Amino acid sequence: MNTAENTLSIFALGGINEIGKNMYVIKYADDIVVIDCGSKFPDESLLGIDLIIQDISYLRENQDKIRALVVTHGHEDHIGGIPYLLKQINVPIYASRLTLGLIELRLKEHGLLRQTELNLINADSKLDLGTVSLSFFQTNHSIPDCLGVVFDTPEGPVVHTGDFKFDLTPVNNENADIHKMAEIGKNGVLVLLSESTNAERPGFNPSESLVGGHIEEAFRKASRKIFISTFASNVHRVQQIVDAAQKTNRKLALLGRSMVNVVTVASELGYLTIPEGMLIEASEIRQMDSQRVAILCTGSQGEPMAALSRLSSSNFRQVEIQPKDTVIFASGPIPGNEKSISRIIDNLYLLGANVIYGSGSATGMHVSGHACQEELKLMITLMKPKYFIPIHGEYRMLHHHSLLAESVGVEKENIFIINNGDVVDVSDQHASQTREVRSGDIFVDGMGIGDVGNIVLRDRKLLAEEGMLVIVLTIGKTDGQLVSNPDTISRGFVYSRDSEKLLNEVNELVAKTIGKSEGPNGNRRNSLRQTVKKSVETFLFTQTKRRPMILPIIIEI
Repeated sequence: MNTAENTLSIFALGGINEIGKNMYVIKYADDIVVIDCGSKFPDESLLGIDLIIQDISYLRENQDKIRALVVTHGHEDHIGGIPYLLKQINVPIYASRLTLGLIELRLKEHGLLRQTELNLINADSKLDLGTVSLSFFQTNHSIPDCLGVVFDTPEGPVVHTGDFKFDLTPVNNENADIHKMAEIGKNGVLVLLSESTNAERPGFNPSESLVGGHIEEAFRKASRKIFISTFASNVHRVQQIVDAAQKTNRKLALLGRSMVNVVTVASELGYLTIPEGMLIEASEIRQMDSQRVAILCTGSQGEPMAALSRLSSSNFRQVEIQPKDTVIFASGPIPGNEKSISRIIDNLYLLGANVIYGSGSATGMHVSGHACQEELKLMITLMKPKYFIPIHGEYRMLHHHSLLAESVGVEKENIFIINNGDVVDVSDQHASQTREVRSGDIFVDGMGIGDVGNIVLRDRKLLAEEGMLVIVLTIGKTDGQLVSNPDTISRGFVYSRDSEKLLNEVNELVAKTIGKSEGPNGNRRNSLRQTVKKSVETFLFTQTKRRPMILPIIIEI
């Protein structure tokens, strides 16, 4: 990327026009600072894909200029991609205490902890990274230790809010530093990057502390076991569940690896207070009075292998949901997960459970950790930016956020709604967007990173929708004719025993096709394979109106 030495460049490699895999880049001269490195879970169309991360080609090409990765907080969509980044670029990481603890978990899993430089920061920290200096301010969110970041550049200050809300009665009594935000704005902000997740929702977000009372009430009304599911990283919500269990004299079991890991880290670092003797193992649940047990589990988003999904299908070995048990969804559905969640809820009702679910306003079991419209306007008003870039959201969210910025005084021509890879350049206090860098999605499938692309996904989709027909052909090496009848194997297309007539017709067609073909030559195998494939495809579509994947296998003897 060739820019003038005195140009400030701002862009995203993830987190724009999407929810997840957040990664933002601030560059001035030869100094690059990266903000967050998250991941995103795939939807149902990405068959077999485990995780989606950013295309970091730009960072690889400029790795000698990267001074730091600064992480705003510990949610997966902000830290989940870090191990995959570090496997390609070794960069020092700066994060708050709980965030570092959660990052360490990921690095241990990938065997990267010893070779990674981890640096602890807080809201009072200051960093000098070449031509860019950093300071921080405290914000509220659904996880402790969240930071907004101020980049002091020669062009002027750039502010990245991180994920935030204004909670005036936070569970941990750690208030957002509104006075510091106002001071930052008073001194002048050149560019504000602000999250947009709830830009469509009017008003103010309710306080997280309100949820605790509703959870406690549900615990008191429950007559048997309680199963409650929430995001493992929502430490504030977990603390309120612990408090409700203590007040109703229930022991608490943890189900799901991520829940156990986060609770362990948060407890060790002092962000969770769990009374001694409250936690029990899953194996102890059967021996206890059902009125004295609560189970905190993963799976609130309908993940097929998570604890709640397995419980709903009676596929959890150590514990089962029985009639009159209470199941609480203490989270809101992420867009796209509604179908999976509905399927689990149906299964829970079939088991006879009392299920508490629905929007947070309906049940009181959930409030969002993201700012609504009035809070977003408050942030913009405090910061008073000259230029505004809405981030962290799908396009409609970015659009609504831009309208909010206009309504509180940001000039329309100074608002940039961008895509991942679009670069906003600022020179002599003037911003423009005229170029882009490479960006996109990289798919993680098992141990493979980036080795599954559109062609492989297209084949998987075809196999899932239409199935496959394997045709094994044994031909003579000298004359190129069949030595034995073709052997046709159906997988996901038709059931062989019920479709013998159709498969026999396929074999007859293949035999005729080979019989008409010419003698052997250098390209004959490829030619024969294509001819058989085309003739069988045409025949099967005529007979079945389906297009399975045809895979001819030629064996020469």
